[in-house]
Formats: sequence, C-alpha cells, structure tokens
Amino acid sequence: MQTPYRVADYLLGRLTECGADHLFGVPGDYNLQFLDHVIDSPDICWVGCANELNAAYAADGYARCKGFAALLTTFGVGELSAMNGVAGSFAEYVPVLHIVGAPGTASQQKGELMHHTLGDGEFRHFYHMSEPITVARTILTEQNACYEIDRVLTTMLRERRPGYLMLPADVSEKSATPPVNALTLKPEQADVACLNAFREAAAIRLAKSKRPALLADFLVLRYGLQSVLQQWVKEVPMAHATMLMGKGIFDERQAGFYGTYSGSASESVVQQAIEGADTVLCVGTRFADTLTAGFTHQLSAVQTIEVQPHASRVGEVWFTGIPMHQAIETLVELSKQHLHDDHMPSARRDRAFPPPNGALSQENVWNTLQTFIRPGDIILADQGTSAFGAAGLRLPADVNFIVQPLWGSIGYALAAAFGAQTACQNRRVIVLTGDGAAQLTIQELGSMLRDKQHPIVLVLNNEGYTVERAIHGAAQRYNDIALWNWTQIPRALSLDPQAECWRVSEVGQFAQALEKAASHNRLSLIEVMLPKADIPPLLEEVSKALEARNRA
Repeated sequence: MQTPYRVADYLLGRLTECGADHLFGVPGDYNLQFLDHVIDSPDICWVGCANELNAAYAADGYARCKGFAALLTTFGVGELSAMNGVAGSFAEYVPVLHIVGAPGTASQQKGELMHHTLGDGEFRHFYHMSEPITVARTILTEQNACYEIDRVLTTMLRERRPGYLMLPADVSEKSATPPVNALTLKPEQADVACLNAFREAAAIRLAKSKRPALLADFLVLRYGLQSVLQQWVKEVPMAHATMLMGKGIFDERQAGFYGTYSGSASESVVQQAIEGADTVLCVGTRFADTLTAGFTHQLSAVQTIEVQPHASRVGEVWFTGIPMHQAIETLVELSKQHLHDDHMPSARRDRAFPPPNGALSQENVWNTLQTFIRPGDIILADQGTSAFGAAGLRLPADVNFIVQPLWGSIGYALAAAFGAQTACQNRRVIVLTGDGAAQLTIQELGSMLRDKQHPIVLVLNNEGYTVERAIHGAAQRYNDIALWNWTQIPRALSLDPQAECWRVSEVGQFAQALEKAASHNRLSLIEVMLPKADIPPLLEEVSKALEARNRA
C-alpha cells in the first residue's frame, strides 16, 4: 500500500533538491511528527545536536561547504536558542533554512495557553523576531504550504541568506501534491543598457591603469565564483590579495598573491600592493571594522571598481541590477584588453620553519602549522587569536577556510566543524579554537564522537579570553575562565571515545602531535599551551583599533 504524500514529504524533497542531504537540530514535541518523515526519508539524514545554538552553527558550517543547509528546532525555546547562529548566517550570507515546529493550527487560532509560549495566546512573537535575520519567512498552512516553501527557498538561494518556516504540527501531516518540476532559479540577467554603461565606464578606467590589483572577499565564495577569479589571475597576471573572510579563494602559494589585506594592520608588502595600486578591483568585499583594523583601509572611491552581488561601482557611480557573475565576466574581458602589469614582482613568501626545541609561542605555533596544511583541507578558525593568527597562513589550493569575523560569535568554529565534516566526510577538518571559545560549544565534540568523525581539534590554551584582554582589561577577573582538563574531555563526552589527545608546550611536541594526528583515523585533540599575554601581530593592531573606537 502506497504511503500518503504529505506536506512534510514535499518539504524534504525540496531540501534535497537544494543540496541538503542532512538536517541538523534538536527534537521537541512540536516537531516530532515531522521528524518521523525525516527518519523515513531515503534522501535526508537526521543529525541531532547537543543544543539548538550548536545546531545552527553546524548548519552554517555545512552550508559553507555545500551551499545550503537546513535546521530544525521546536517553537519558542528552541528557535530562540538558535537565533544567534542564524543571525551569523544572515550577516555572512549563508543560506540556512530554519524550520520551526509549532503548536497546531487550531491551538493557535484559539489562542490557547500553550507551553513554550509567552503565555499570552499570541504565536507570532518569535516569527517577528526572525524578520531582521531572514531574507524570506512564512507561516505554513494546509493551503499555502507548497507554494510558500518554494518561494522561501528560491529567495534564499538567490540572496544566499537564511529563511524561516513556521511549521505547525498538524500542517506537516496534511496531504500535498508532489511537485511536477524541479526547484530552479531563473538566471539573473542585467539590463543591457546598464551593463553597457558599466562596461564603458570600467573600460575608460582600466585603459588608464598602469598598476592594477585585485582584492577579493567572501561574497566571491558565497556566489561560487572562486574558480572564475582563479582563472582570471592566471590569464591576466596582477597583484591580488584577499581579506580575512575571503581566504581560500586563491592558491596562496602562487606568484602574484600578496596575502591578507587588513588596512593599516596588513604586512607592508600587502598594504603597498593594494593601496599603492592605481586601480583596485574590489570583488565581493565588505570593509568591516575587524577586517580593516578599525576602518584604517586607504582605498578611495576614485581608485576602485567595486563588484557586489547585484550592483557594481566605477569611481563614484553605481550601476544597479548587474549580477556579480556578469560584472566579473565584463571585467575579465576588459582586463585582457587593457591590463599589462609586466613589472609585478613575485609576492611568494614562505614562513620560516621553527627550531625543533623551545617553548610554544603564537609565532612558532603558526609557523609549525604552516608545514602541516595540505591541499583540500577544511580549516575553521574561531574569532580571536585563532582567526587572526591563521590570517598569516599561506594556504595551498582547494582549502576551505571558514571564519566568522563579521558576526564574531566565539565558540562558532567547533560546532561549525561538526557541520563541515558532516558535509565533507572524506576531507580533513582542522579546528582552531581558543580555550574560552571552546567552552561555549564543547558539547558538540560528543556528536563528533557519536558519528565517528575524525577532525583535528587544536585548543589554544592561554587561560582566558585573550582577545578581550587585548582590547581592554588585561588583568581583570571578567576575562578569566574556569581552567579545564582538556585532554580528558573526549572521555567524558562518549562511552566509546575513539579519540587521541595530547597536551603540548614545546615546538617539537606540537610537531610530533600533528604528525601523529595526521596518521590516525580518529578524532584528535591537541591542547596547545601558550603564554597568557601572547597575541598575533594582526590581533594586536585590530584590538588597539577596537579599544580606541570603543573609548570614542
């Protein structure tokens, strides 16, 4: 006997079309009937997480690797816990669908006093809270479910941002008709006149350029255009760099790549290559305070051509309605005609290998890690010393580098790594997190062990919130944390802890632990003991800028 087709089945089918073959979340009584369909689905796998915030981070990490993710929570208590993670996905252009199992339609219509509510008979408070952090949202009914699911998903895919579905418990069980056509996005095309005007203005600018440079950032990754930029710098050699969120776009060990641009905190050779160029092609950039050392970048409007997802700028003039891919195609074509930077020096610089003995420091930790990274790795670095230290790494080809410096929610990296490893089970995942950050989300280590994952987790132990100490209150008690026995935690979080742990305080120990971790097919945790006040140079510059602006 054929099983009746329900709204839940329609939604799950659309999720798999979008690329999500896993669903992250936490069960609750309002989403359990929908979860029965998930468990029965041959195409999508349920991934239970330790809490809803971690589930949102995991979905974000998954989406950064696969292009789309879905998250399931229960009404009120669950969805509010997840909102921090969803807000980060919105800020950093990550399409995560947040599905909220809600009280039944009849209960909502009657205004009944239901659990997980504010006790006032109103069921739309949290829906309205989701409005600023989603690009599309809806409350599903029996009548609108299929149409609204498609509308929310297509908007998310077009804008690369989160969406929200409130799914009342009864609606998931309502009958539905399977879709006739696959969910597709109509290709965006620029207005011909507007595109021609952009081409003409850019051509005039590039024809005059003697020293061009390309500065790329994370929106290139979100819109899947990194291969286009990689080919661009091969065909038109020019100085190029990324901002911190865009690391991984290029093979950073090739000639022409200068490094990570961070305003006045950049290495001098990077700053000179970008700010000293007469034309800077800024593609997918966002000049946030943490990325520019407090807005210290010196790039004038006249000096730059800027490409954003749906508009581009030449000098002071914006050209709206031009999709990013068309703007880039236009600039590639024009650069082949006009750009000939024959005097571009090689920018390749390798870190010196540290001496085999001696205490660990921020400098020799990153120098040692540099020799360990290989093509195809997925590296997640938490906000703070981890991200700003990793900014100086020279990444080989095909590395996914995942950071969250715009939203900047500490603890993100560990849970996001769970999602990234779920998305890419055969790739090596390296997690870089601080001891303070890891305490927020360490429970997801248990999920990794349950699912037989084998990331390499580096806990940089410098006894507290070092990034906060660098900004303000270096000796204040509010920047202290409880000191944990990190190497014993996997044993506490699993009855069958297939894990190996090390505590290292010297360079040689760290190098040996990395080598052992690389050869073992199990979760590896390395506690890296660092001086309490030692911070990477980039973080020092950024923290000074943030403190100055906070005082102002």
